[in-house]
Amino acid sequence: MKTSTDRRRFLRLTMAGIIGITLGDQILQRKALASEELPHLAEDDAQATALQYTHKSPHEENHCGNCMLIQGDEGDEWRPCSIFPGKAVNVNGWCSAWTAKPA
Repeated sequence: MKTSTDRRRFLRLTMAGIIGITLGDQILQRKALASEELPHLAEDDAQATALQYTHKSPHEENHCGNCMLIQGDEGDEWRPCSIFPGKAVNVNGWCSAWTAKPA
């Protein structure tokens, strides 16, 4: 009986280690991506044009800085946006996908 208990314990510890390594690797990759300097989104980019993106919002109260889709650190002028992966948008910008942050 002792061998089956040892085997179960070994399998549990092995699975916990695999899960820990996998999650740790994903966290490190996210931090590496966040710390990289993303290229700024150009207004003439095809996707930006399709979504009417502009670096300066035509709407006084609606801008990337208060959009639900913006990511990154508060206070940065250029931040990642989930609509434009791999590019940074200006917090004063706007596009037609703008969605208000929940209050």
